[in-house]
Amino acid sequence: MPRRFLPVLLCSLMLGLSATLHAADRPNFLFILVDDQSPFDLKTYTPDSPLDTPNIDRLAANGMVFDTAHHMGSWSGAVCTPSRHMIMSGRTVWHIPGQGRKNSPNPNSANPQLVPPDLPQQTMGAVFNRAGYDTMRTCKKGNSYAAANQLFTVVHEASKRGGTDETGSAWHAERVLDYLNDRESSKDEDPFLIYFGFSHPHDTRDGKPELLAKYGAVNHADKETLPPANPKQPPLPPNYLLEHPFHHGHPGLRDEVAVSGVWERRDEVTIRNEIGRQFACSENIDIQIGRVLQKLEAMGELDNTYIIYTSDHGMAIGRHGLQGKQNLYEHTWRVPFIISGPGIPHGKRVPGNIYLLDVLPTLCDLAGIEIPATVEGKSFRPVLEGKQQTVREVLYGAYCGGTKPGLRCVKKGDWKLIKYDVMDGAVHETQLFNLAENPHEYLAQHQRPHVLQTNLADNPAFAKQRAELEALLLEEMRRLDDPYLLWDQPIEDAADDKK
Repeated sequence: MPRRFLPVLLCSLMLGLSATLHAADRPNFLFILVDDQSPFDLKTYTPDSPLDTPNIDRLAANGMVFDTAHHMGSWSGAVCTPSRHMIMSGRTVWHIPGQGRKNSPNPNSANPQLVPPDLPQQTMGAVFNRAGYDTMRTCKKGNSYAAANQLFTVVHEASKRGGTDETGSAWHAERVLDYLNDRESSKDEDPFLIYFGFSHPHDTRDGKPELLAKYGAVNHADKETLPPANPKQPPLPPNYLLEHPFHHGHPGLRDEVAVSGVWERRDEVTIRNEIGRQFACSENIDIQIGRVLQKLEAMGELDNTYIIYTSDHGMAIGRHGLQGKQNLYEHTWRVPFIISGPGIPHGKRVPGNIYLLDVLPTLCDLAGIEIPATVEGKSFRPVLEGKQQTVREVLYGAYCGGTKPGLRCVKKGDWKLIKYDVMDGAVHETQLFNLAENPHEYLAQHQRPHVLQTNLADNPAFAKQRAELEALLLEEMRRLDDPYLLWDQPIEDAADDKK
């Protein structure tokens, strides 16, 4: 062997020996996932938000905030389901199981070339178990990836959306605290991965009485009356509308017509009360996170633990005249994403351009675990290490849980395109936004005269930008095995794909 390679070989041997001797020093992971939360609820993303989340704020101050983190989309009205499949497997939206049901919502789910039959064995819990980690999960029950969830060593599942400690978010925190207490008493030194999931702030948003009072809200349940107005209620979001300018494409959608306390109402009193309920539930989540962080610190585990805070998707609650999560505006397609831990710089913001499906490969990368071959996401460790600002240039989003083909979007830099092909061809709409100039995606209906650039899709001055994004969208749809085609996309491309 040439002498110049000896130092490299010795270094590699020493690193391997070190990894073997100090396996107990491998990093821990606390993955916090909330249910239905727009990033714009948090002060981290909206500094004047009245929502108080001091523990989440502290995570942001001690870590890195991603400004462009997204879920990829959904083929189901229960957007949680594909989102959580992608988190657990690291695979893209058209390459995940449709819960194994007959006539699955994902048309590709029965194709073993696109959805590996043994995929559960390559998901988060199973991968970390094999690597010698202790794994624990607490989260809501249902609308998730059951086959993957059960592979964590310790599993607690229950939907807790009530207004007491036993029926609300404290229940999930207690499961984590019990687990940490057991580790402490048994002197367990194995590294751990804790999946700390909440059932809130998903509706029904029954907050605790003292937190509801803080935000001027009530757990309204009478469909015949409006909730009381209260000056303590949070203000309307800047892109609030009484109704969306055209049909969103999913008739009878539960989130838009049947959420207790809102139903089909979009009046100011109803929306402000519902945001107050959302904030009451979100602050309670923050309190529970604080309890777990305090316990980790007391155990001496905090400094060696990566902590990720995110949501499965965003939420509208009055924005653009919508209520649910079945749209592709930034308030819903984007997610909050904060990570702190060993070696991560404090108080840093990055665009990131990540998907939630990038979480699994990143955790593996940080733990020194081989990333499963089934993973399609990308590790964003280079972003955490300051080597780059983003992991990809183009971001794609889909929603087709209602009428087909549904909604699609694509974003590159400041430019974003959204297309609607819904209601059996009755609605064909295209929106083009410059998010640097119009971050709230104002439409003409918002009547904001100071915003000169709203929807630019039909403005000849921006025809070049639209054409570029239309081409990028088609390219992403084909690359990701999107089984549908939009009304104005070339049919010959679909025919070519089938050859």
